[in-house]
Amino acid sequence: MKRLLPSRSLVTCLGAVSIFCSLMSGIAHAAYPERPVTLIVPWGAGGGTDATGRMIGSLMEKELGQPFNVVNRTGGSGVVGHSAIATAKPDGYTIGVITVETGMMHWAGLTELTGADYTPIALYNYDAAGLQVRADSPWETAQDAFDAIKANPGEHKGSGTGQGGIWHLALAGMLNTGGLGPDAAPWVPSKGAAPGLQELVAGGVDIVTCSIVEASALIDAGKVKSLAVMDTDRIGAFPDVPTLKEATGLDWQMSAWRGLAGPKGLPDDVTATLTAALEKVWKSAEFQDFMKGRGFGLVWKPGDEFAEWMTSSDAALGEVMQAVGLAK
Repeated sequence: MKRLLPSRSLVTCLGAVSIFCSLMSGIAHAAYPERPVTLIVPWGAGGGTDATGRMIGSLMEKELGQPFNVVNRTGGSGVVGHSAIATAKPDGYTIGVITVETGMMHWAGLTELTGADYTPIALYNYDAAGLQVRADSPWETAQDAFDAIKANPGEHKGSGTGQGGIWHLALAGMLNTGGLGPDAAPWVPSKGAAPGLQELVAGGVDIVTCSIVEASALIDAGKVKSLAVMDTDRIGAFPDVPTLKEATGLDWQMSAWRGLAGPKGLPDDVTATLTAALEKVWKSAEFQDFMKGRGFGLVWKPGDEFAEWMTSSDAALGEVMQAVGLAK
């Protein structure tokens, strides 16, 4: 019996289909990332979130071989930038630095966003609030500052973040611990620590309760001084700054944290790639030296551990915000 052979046109067609399928398979399984990644920072340039975000972006770029373009999306007491991260397409090409405010903004009635609206990549930083004043301020100690606020309620203003933000809560909690209401030192909202500190230097406010790290450049320049840190222990990089409890007897601590996250629904393989790359970055001598040299606190909690951290932080912050009247 004569065997039938496929026609030349059929062979050509089958060959083309095979090549097309191979190409499509290559595209479908191409290694992430194939193009530049946008890294959103929800606070202004010059602050601690911006500084750490830019360092991470630079090192992630080296690790993954694609540009990580840092974009500052400020406004709405952190809502604008955090919303931009949460609502981005979940493909790994828009991620961002999320901060402690994810557990605060919804309590303040500013947004419905919570930590559950993100894919956690890893927590990398934890910093205590400090009590900063101008270098020429007559207050030499944190007790001097507290006594002046108590004697003249409403006269001395604070700043360092948006209304209801972490540094606002740091000041309100300190006042509450000392038996004063949050209005004893009215809050002037800013788009982050850096503009708040500039307002301090310019004389527009009297206190900024951001981390000492964020104020370090102005401290070194002789324009700002730090009177206390709101933590259980002094910070290694600033050993001469007492804790608030040491300085005033007020047992009050407040800290900020920062982590990398993407929108909810990020593919598992993309999340794994980002987490692995960030862990290498976090452990690198360059990042460790950068963080320690500037006094930034270091902590590492990937994936589910970061999610648990956010849940616990959210509950604790809500309790404090309700106590000082900042929750809606």
